[in-house]
Parts: sequence; structure tokens; C-alpha cells
Amino acid sequence: DLQLVESGGGSVQTGGSLRLSCVASEYTYNDYYVGWFRQAPGKEREGVAAITPRGGKNYWSQSGKGRFTISQDSSAKRTLYLQMNNLKTEDTAMYYCAAPDHYPVRRWNDINEYNYWGQGTQVTVSS
Repeated sequence: DLQLVESGGGSVQTGGSLRLSCVASEYTYNDYYVGWFRQAPGKEREGVAAITPRGGKNYWSQSGKGRFTISQDSSAKRTLYLQMNNLKTEDTAMYYCAAPDHYPVRRWNDINEYNYWGQGTQVTVSS
């Protein structure tokens, strides 16, 4: 099965930046959607951003638009990044990357469309 491994989380102050990475064990991100999701304590998992196969189109949640950027490694195509700028306390959550086993998906932020999930990386933003 596909393995996804996230890294790059940590603790920052409001206004700071973090870059999360997600490395895939098998196929390249040219073939499938890949999404970033997050889950804060007591809240449902929500979509943050997604990128379509071959990087043709990106999607963002309203909360991340203008602050978060999703991109792929230009060479190996097995690493996905989420650049997060101007972080806010409400961005505190466990962040996951995920991929479906089919294309297309009905909605980029529907967690039920995604079959493979990483273990998550914690992001904590303090004021």
C-alpha cells in the first residue's frame, strides 16, 4: 500500500511560517490528487489544500487562501509541500496529507474520497 509520511510541524508564534512535507512511498504526485487536511482537538477533520494531477490546479480552504501554498517537488515528484505563512492560533491542529486511489474525486475536501493517510504532523501556533 501507499505510504505517506509527513514532517515539518512544530511550534511557532502568530505570524510565523512553517513548511510541511509529505513524502510518498510509491506513485508520484503526477497521477492523483493529493490533499492536506487538519484536525484540531474536538473538531472534525477539514481540508486545507489540494493539488490535482500534474499540478494543474490547486484548491484551498477559505481559511488558508492567501496564506497557504501547496506545491510539489519539481524533480522526484514524490514530495508534496504545504507552505504556511502568517500563521494564526486557529491554525493549531494535526496536519495530514492524504491521497485517493481513484481519479477524479467528487470534492477535493471530502475526506471520504481519500484512501491513504499519513500519520500526521503537529502544528502549534501560540500568541
